[in-house]
Amino acid sequence: MQLFIGNIDFIKNRYRFFIFSGLLLLITMFALIVRHGPNLGIDFKGGIIMQISLHNNYNVTLNDIRDIIRKHGVKSFEIQNLENSIILKIKKMNKLQEEFNILEAIKNSIQLKFINNSVIIEKIDYVGPTIGKFFLKQAIYSFLFAIVGIIVYVSFRFKSNLWGLFAIVGIIHDVIISFGFIVLANKEINMIVIVALLTIAGYSINDTIVLFDRIKENLKFHKNLDIKTVINKSINEILTRTIITSLMVLIVACSLFILGGEVIHTFSYVMIIGTILGVFSSIFICSQLIYEYEKTKQL
Repeated sequence: MQLFIGNIDFIKNRYRFFIFSGLLLLITMFALIVRHGPNLGIDFKGGIIMQISLHNNYNVTLNDIRDIIRKHGVKSFEIQNLENSIILKIKKMNKLQEEFNILEAIKNSIQLKFINNSVIIEKIDYVGPTIGKFFLKQAIYSFLFAIVGIIVYVSFRFKSNLWGLFAIVGIIHDVIISFGFIVLANKEINMIVIVALLTIAGYSINDTIVLFDRIKENLKFHKNLDIKTVINKSINEILTRTIITSLMVLIVACSLFILGGEVIHTFSYVMIIGTILGVFSSIFICSQLIYEYEKTKQL
């Protein structure tokens, strides 16, 4: 049985939604200007990888290591705990010697912190941004191929190339604004962020396809109704389903954001922003564009 939430006129305020969307895009531009571009992480900028061996690491926590690293003024880093060793990644600095000096100081600080433990630097490697650029290029290719596939599918499914284009507008809208909020919060752009943005794209198109499918069904079964009524009816019919589904995703994302730790903090942050935007773009952007298009056809 389909839950029905009401008879809300979404089409009536479409221009307000467009203006709000435009303001979000302006915030994205503002963030890029103020932050002087995105804060690229180790994956794209390169840096130093150091593996530190500990004789006994049962009493060593990652938070202890993070505190030591931050005391040396290092803001951009990643750490990974392995058996009897710790992998430390520090983003590329201006001078190579400065990087090695900091690494040596960090190693000495760890030794002082855990005085009864033997701390040995097993290896130090310099990592350039080449691999990151390769994966970024692959991610861009994947995104472009997905866009082409979505346009083809939606065009075939709904017998309109412009419907497919409107779905893509929603995806691009969500990804760009999500990226803007990442930059605004000065969070690092790494491979985890790329994965989060691709996840948002998939979630956004799923929401849009469900709405488009309902609009198509109602156009078929309610030929006596005008396009405005059909679109409003379709949105109202799926609204409860959309709210419940998105709320479940938000609860999980918020839980990860609060309790998941630093490793998954940025991913959950992006998912929170992207989930909200996915609902917004499907209901308040994509469907409104369909109305404008169909209305123009009838003139």
